[in-house]
Amino acid sequence: MKEYKVETFIYYSKLTFDTKHIIKSSKVEIQEKLDQYAKDGWRLASTDATSFGAAVYIYLYFER
Repeated sequence: MKEYKVETFIYYSKLTFDTKHIIKSSKVEIQEKLDQYAKDGWRLASTDATSFGAAVYIYLYFER
């Protein structure tokens, strides 16, 4: 039987001329989490993202 996990990241938008500031700030943290789960035998099954107000929620779904 498969196991499933979800990992959630929350990033807040800020006033800046850099429209990709969330991508830049989240890239390292998310890559570290992907590497950590891969070491433990997890596979990234799906992703999702949603925004609410000034926040962006990123969901990573893992299975093994």
